[in-house]
Amino acid sequence: MDRLVSTDWLAQHRKDADLVVLDATMHLPDSGRDARAEYLAAHIRGARFLDLASFIDEGSEVPKALPTAEQFAARMGSLGIARSSRVVLYDDSAIKSAARAWFIFDHYGMDQVAILDGGLAKWQAEGRETSEGGEACDPVDFPLPTPRRSVRSKADMLANCATREAQVVDARDAARFAGAPDSGSDGHIPGAANLHFPRLFREDGTWKGAPALRAEFAEVGVDLDRPVVASCNSGMTACVLLFGMGLAGKDDAALYDGSWMDWGSDPATPKESGAHGE
Repeated sequence: MDRLVSTDWLAQHRKDADLVVLDATMHLPDSGRDARAEYLAAHIRGARFLDLASFIDEGSEVPKALPTAEQFAARMGSLGIARSSRVVLYDDSAIKSAARAWFIFDHYGMDQVAILDGGLAKWQAEGRETSEGGEACDPVDFPLPTPRRSVRSKADMLANCATREAQVVDARDAARFAGAPDSGSDGHIPGAANLHFPRLFREDGTWKGAPALRAEFAEVGVDLDRPVVASCNSGMTACVLLFGMGLAGKDDAALYDGSWMDWGSDPATPKESGAHGE
């Protein structure tokens, strides 16, 4: 299974015994939207609700931190997902939240995990089948996984400010990146490049192809042949950049989990303001 699957592919394989479809929708707190209520109103038939908003390590000092291995195993078991399952993730969110779910699954060693290209919006636009209410599943025992992706801490990022060994690419919008008035941000991590995550998608909400994705990173000065760390506001849309890098052939980029919520809230961390390239 490719890491990006089409609506046609899912329509053909949705009933495969080893395939689990998950609604990974999550919205920003000020969006006025309720992901669970929307799931109950309409979801791809057979899809289970991941509840991505609660899939965090609340005991961590890092805001909105990745779930622990124990939390991952417990959530997979409760959703009836086995280690051998193939998983297709989708969302109906402006922040493309399925990419965050994909990173969590990939981080904990689930190799057969894909994102539905175009998400629920494309599925519904094509008149494909949806359901209301919840979906029942039988819980399973899921073994404790071993983390494998590179996840950077604030200390790592501070060290990188000195060495500039890894490039930092920030997925936030230009105003927050620059620290513009009323943006709620003091700027960005020194030396970071700015690639607002919507640039990785076509107008219809599907992902751009590999050459176009590589061009987007190159345009902001990010060399995909060198080490890269992705950041954003909370670690959510940074995962959109990471998934896009993966489609472009780069699978070794790292996540700064906590991102600007972690960095910007600390008065001791250095900040840089101004637009990209200034």
